[in-house]
Amino acid sequence: MNKQIKFGIILQYAQMFLSILISLIYTPVMLKILGQSEYGIYNLASSIISYLSLLSLGFGSSYMRFYSRYKAKDDIEGIKKLNGLYLIVFSLIGLVTLVSGLFLSNNVSVFFNSTYSYNDLHIAKILMIFLSINLAVSFPASVFVSYVTSQEKFIFQKIVNIGKTILSPILSVVLLFMGHGSIGMVVITTVISLVVDLINVIYCFKKLDMKISFIKLDYKLLKEIAIFSAFIAMNQVIDQINWQTDKIILGKMISGSAVAVYAVASTINTMYINFSTAIAHVFEPKINLIESSNDERKDDKLNSLFIKVGRIQYMILLLILSGFVFFGKYFIIKWAGEEYELSYYITLLLIVPATISLCQNIGLSIQRAKNKHQFRSIAYLIMAILNIIISIFLTKWLGTVGAAIGTTISILLANILVMNIYYQKKMNINVIDFWKNIFKITGAAVIPFFLGILLNRFVFINSIWLFFILVLSYSLVYLIFIYLFAMNKEEKSYITKIFK
Repeated sequence: MNKQIKFGIILQYAQMFLSILISLIYTPVMLKILGQSEYGIYNLASSIISYLSLLSLGFGSSYMRFYSRYKAKDDIEGIKKLNGLYLIVFSLIGLVTLVSGLFLSNNVSVFFNSTYSYNDLHIAKILMIFLSINLAVSFPASVFVSYVTSQEKFIFQKIVNIGKTILSPILSVVLLFMGHGSIGMVVITTVISLVVDLINVIYCFKKLDMKISFIKLDYKLLKEIAIFSAFIAMNQVIDQINWQTDKIILGKMISGSAVAVYAVASTINTMYINFSTAIAHVFEPKINLIESSNDERKDDKLNSLFIKVGRIQYMILLLILSGFVFFGKYFIIKWAGEEYELSYYITLLLIVPATISLCQNIGLSIQRAKNKHQFRSIAYLIMAILNIIISIFLTKWLGTVGAAIGTTISILLANILVMNIYYQKKMNINVIDFWKNIFKITGAAVIPFFLGILLNRFVFINSIWLFFILVLSYSLVYLIFIYLFAMNKEEKSYITKIFK
């Protein structure tokens, strides 16, 4: 593991811990100032505009594969033309996004029921305009972000993201106290995003000597990219359905308050997902280079990487998941308010079934590198459609929890059952060995689980300090048992090096 990857992972987790710490302070303030209704409107507007991200058609996720092809051949001219092709395509997508976002914002009433006032709709309209601008600019800017990733400059990338993580909520709180509400939050977020995009552009040209050519572009390559990206785009549609559609269903069928309750759970779910993707993201260039090579043992290397990264992800996620099971309800009540207690159960419905698939998310990068991601897209699309149907039915019957149950069912069937069979049968990945590792790690955590049950059953948490003491005690016991009974020699050496 080279320096950029090692420090990239460390900085990524530093960013996430900062993000969580800031959220502990920022979210309750935001909820109190905005109120449940406006917070729900803000999340609903964000969910609507986020669907426009699908206009990328999966092109962004395919950059690394085609860059690696030219890099393996040391084809500098090919890389320049690839950059030019992507910049043209994403600039056009950004323009379409902006026009589409303005159209949606002018027809905002379609997404809201009669319980919303004229002022609510006006707020939603302004929010959607600024969110559209932010998203539209992010498309051409993503070409430069992808180039930074391709050069494995993770230290710079993560430091910039840490700055964004700190500045955005701090300035948002200032505007909230000045009385600018959710509109002020979106405006400042847009400005900071534009500054970060500009920094990435300058870094690419000044430090990485990025070259772009618009002369004699290979439009046949565009067709190949489009075919490859079509199924990635389908994956993006599925992600939107699984993580955003529930809020739109709740906003239309129930109220903004229901959206707010679900949004609190969704926020925690997003943090949980990020803990997993932080590791997988930095290995993407390496996976593509392995697959692009002529190494006869590349399948063995990819299989080894799948299990190695999956083990690390599971150890981290199991601590978070089990800790949330034992102490999450108190955390949510104190963090968001007693009216958000239901968010605890919704969070569990989202994160429990997602855990295994998150430990296997490096498999998606392997699929893309091998150009074998089509099956996953089709399988997930079928389950996403079922998710919508089930969620609508269960929302009528069970309300907010029903929408989450629909997502749970789709994740269990598609992410775990179907994909594990596919990995074993078609991808030359030893899933049986992977599950043996999962059971071994889980077994090493039995004693910490028993401690968590005892603490949850017999200790009444009546202060923040007691809450932190219990969480830290549980975490320490968990980490000791995992280190002693679950980690192999290589993983223990990582820990030793980090402390050194």
